Amino acid sequence: MVTLLSGGTGTPKLLSGADAVFDPGETTVVGNTGDDVELGGHLVCPDVDTVLYLRGDRLDRDTWWGIADDSATTHGELVDIAESAGLGTEPRYLDDDRQTAGREIARWRRFSGVGEFMLIGDADRAVHLTRTSLIDEGATLTGATRTLADAFELTVDLLPMSDDPVATIVHTPEGPMHFQEFWVARGGEPAIESVEFRGAEDATATDAVVEALADPVVIGPSNPITSLGPMLALDGIAEALAETPVVAVSPFVEDTVFSGPADDLLEAEGYEASTAGVAEAYPFADAFVLDSTDAPDLDRPVVRTDTRMDDEADAERVARAAQEALEGVS
Repeated sequence: MVTLLSGGTGTPKLLSGADAVFDPGETTVVGNTGDDVELGGHLVCPDVDTVLYLRGDRLDRDTWWGIADDSATTHGELVDIAESAGLGTEPRYLDDDRQTAGREIARWRRFSGVGEFMLIGDADRAVHLTRTSLIDEGATLTGATRTLADAFELTVDLLPMSDDPVATIVHTPEGPMHFQEFWVARGGEPAIESVEFRGAEDATATDAVVEALADPVVIGPSNPITSLGPMLALDGIAEALAETPVVAVSPFVEDTVFSGPADDLLEAEGYEASTAGVAEAYPFADAFVLDSTDAPDLDRPVVRTDTRMDDEADAERVARAAQEALEGVS
């Protein structure tokens, strides 16, 4: 049995080649939900959906987002109408009162669908509509995710980290903004002052997640702040990780990150933008998988390999290194 903590594209890339190493029937994937947004009334769960589409063999692997060969007729029409009406395509938050009205799971991340600043394909939209409708019928996010996983014929167990709302808010000199505004709409350009996981103090990990964390854990090369941070902000998660074998794959080679804004986010939260900073952010990690050219002085066991993952063979190599590291600390 093994549990992978997943956010962004790093851990899904690892998962793309993991079946030869970790038995899918004994693998649980816990997805970050801090990046989720309600867009035009539909709940979008980017990190959960990336795993859903990957394991359902539908993922667009060029972008590592959305469904391959998806049309975007509705998205295009939304953008065209907004531009023709002079409404623009900038993110449009619903007002403060509406941020905490309606379905609880979407609190602090509600956007109007006008202009639709995130590209949502038509088949992708059907998934969000189904998820939202199931929740409106009374399902939890966990229950809705399991229904979708069955529809996509997943062989791993896919779990959202919580059925409660946790929103990743990036504080900048231009004001606070949801991570999706910061990264998708603004391209990560505003300076980062700090990161808040709004709602985490009142949110809990699900019983299924807590149970999964009793198994050995692999953290892929995901962003330590915005992919893992929302999970670690939940009461009991860090403590559970301290009680089980944990191996983390670094998203850095020395001070160069593979993708995304992990370097700026680590520095904003007081860590060095490097593998050493990742190790400091993960005090519960028992061992690390590092690139062969990365040579930080860590106080924990290290397995080295080429950690770049351009295809499934690369991902299998990194997964085998993670398995080797787990065997060393289990």
